[in-house]
Amino acid sequence: MTHEMTIQIDGGEYVLRPQGDSLQVGRRNGDDVAWLDTVDTGLLPQPAREALDRGDTSDDSLRTALRGIVQAEVERGG
Repeated sequence: MTHEMTIQIDGGEYVLRPQGDSLQVGRRNGDDVAWLDTVDTGLLPQPAREALDRGDTSDDSLRTALRGIVQAEVERGG
């Protein structure tokens, strides 16, 4: 799994870049991507990992997990 996926969450457009056992999460700004965080995919709930493996960006479990990642970045001040 080395492809990027785009997902819409709460009015924002985010980019997911799976890399082995990690997932980079970024926010799209025009043609650029500001990478917010890299997380261990093992920390995601199983249904979210399965959706990620399928490339299913409409899956609610994946969207919920990503909301948590984005919220953590906001709380850190990113």
